[in-house]
Amino acid sequence: MSAKTLLASLLLAVSGMAAQTNYDFSRLKMEKLDRGVVAVRASKDSVMVSWRYLTTDPFDQSFEVYRDGKLVGNTTPQGMSKNCSTSFMDYNPHDAAACTYEVRPAKGRLKGTWTLPTQAPYGYIDIALDPPASDDAQVVYHANDASAADLDGDGQMEIVLKWEPSNAHDNSHSGLTDPTIIDAYKLDGKRLWRIHLGRNIRSGAHYTQFMVYDLDGDGKAEVVMKTADGTVDGKGKVIGDAHADWREGVRDREATDRTSAAHPATRLRAEGKGRTGIIISGPEYLTVFNGQTGAAIETIDYLPPRGELQSWGDNYGNRSDRFLACVAYLDGIHPSVVMCRGYYTRMTLAAYDFDGKHLKKRWFFDSNTEGRDYHGQGNHNLRVGDVDGDGRDEIIYGACAIDDNGKGLYSTRMGHGDAMHLTAFFPNDDKLYVWDCHENKKDGTELHDAATGEIICQFMASSDVGRCMASDIDPTNPGLEMWSSATGGIAAVTGKVIAGGASQLSTNMAVWWDGDLLRELLDHEEIAKYDWQEQVCRRLQTLDGCRFNNGTKSNPCMQGDIVGDWREEVLTRTPDNRHLRLYITTLPTPYRFHTFLQDPVYRLSITTQNVAYNQPTQPGFFFGEDLKRSGRRFRGWQF
Repeated sequence: MSAKTLLASLLLAVSGMAAQTNYDFSRLKMEKLDRGVVAVRASKDSVMVSWRYLTTDPFDQSFEVYRDGKLVGNTTPQGMSKNCSTSFMDYNPHDAAACTYEVRPAKGRLKGTWTLPTQAPYGYIDIALDPPASDDAQVVYHANDASAADLDGDGQMEIVLKWEPSNAHDNSHSGLTDPTIIDAYKLDGKRLWRIHLGRNIRSGAHYTQFMVYDLDGDGKAEVVMKTADGTVDGKGKVIGDAHADWREGVRDREATDRTSAAHPATRLRAEGKGRTGIIISGPEYLTVFNGQTGAAIETIDYLPPRGELQSWGDNYGNRSDRFLACVAYLDGIHPSVVMCRGYYTRMTLAAYDFDGKHLKKRWFFDSNTEGRDYHGQGNHNLRVGDVDGDGRDEIIYGACAIDDNGKGLYSTRMGHGDAMHLTAFFPNDDKLYVWDCHENKKDGTELHDAATGEIICQFMASSDVGRCMASDIDPTNPGLEMWSSATGGIAAVTGKVIAGGASQLSTNMAVWWDGDLLRELLDHEEIAKYDWQEQVCRRLQTLDGCRFNNGTKSNPCMQGDIVGDWREEVLTRTPDNRHLRLYITTLPTPYRFHTFLQDPVYRLSITTQNVAYNQPTQPGFFFGEDLKRSGRRFRGWQF
């Protein structure tokens, strides 16, 4: 894009006239949220109480806060008092004693309660876990990626957690793995169910992408994921053949047909290319589970089947078993689940609708038939949003986009990457852009129009750019800031490097935490704030006594707005894997905004966060310091 075109884009952004998401919220089937009340001890003699401000609440909504039935405080509409946020600090609340908080809206009936337990910890909710046990004493299960949704219809989010064994492997590595386990927990630690994926689903970051969302509109989320012979649902029912063992290097007990010389697995072993533990034969299934009970509702064949392994880019089952998944509003009304296979060469996406009983295929995308421009253009993650303003979601699949009808929308042809961000980058403009990094040792990192693929700015690199980040962290620079190993510091949306000395910033995760309009960085059990004057990050809070996951990827189990006000929570595990901690900010904020959960782009970014290499949440609107100068009424707040 030329400097003249970019300037015009910025001017259009300031005027608020650029294209943006165009969802029809009167028809969009989204989850019903409760008030989301939560209380955590902030200090020895104080408790922070916070709750959701909903799009159905009037602008002049006020709230009253009760402790054990006694009025202890209130918050008023904007401009009427100093406290107009949706959080309240309750002082001297009977140190260490249990108490129940209730938040009542002055208008409307949607109340909410939260019981603070005796000896509640400071700054987080403790969720006790029941770790799975392995037959091998050397194998330990780690609480890994998580998702959140209302599983039982009470309006409160539950946690769906993936347990990953310590012998999990990347697809490119040989070795047997213990099975992946999926649990569901309420926030009070009650386990709802456990699904055992069995020996025929290998454990690792690329195999199990679990989608948790209310697909049929009954108010209760379903869980959808790939299954195989021997998967056991939450009621103890086995899917497929309980005795089959399709792992390479393990003698089969039932699948005697694999001894045929014509079988691909046998050929691989004869050529010396077989790898112990990989699964390159046997049936593959897709199952939708009841989110409340864990019971399998329907199981169908996974589309597409492996077929000829070489078509995915190798002959030993590495690239054929690269899976992604998402949920998208493909018709602008109902959520569909999309299950994907491949991204290094051939890439496929299969979209399904669920009516409560059956999965029905909506469409199937295959780069083999769509054209060479889409070969090898997938990332280790994906994002969803209405990028072209037609009210229906598109899928950003790395360097390409798939339209709501299952046809290719565009491809930048820059190839595979590990990280990307889909959100609005320009001030006062909700048009979506993609900040994407690439492994091809050429294209580096680039910002492109999410609707057309047009490149806005680019930082070339002769090395693999593994990660990238985009957030508003500098209030003196218009729009979001962007950085990666290719940028040589922090870059503005114009492509100009504005802080060349800040080349060591984390590119892992981010979180809205301290209550202003800037975002904080989240990495290695630490929340950090960027000091734009000194061009360094400073520790804001250390999440003591917990562990992040996935090595150098260093992500929590999940981050996002799960409870309370508009700010985000961080869900992580303890080192012994016997507890989850849901960290909740206890810092004050002067703002109140409609919960980001009611923005489809943000909500679906929570749903897809567990997919492969985790990416932080991003909204479908611009959020940052420039809003202060906009004069807009933004999500229930008048600037």
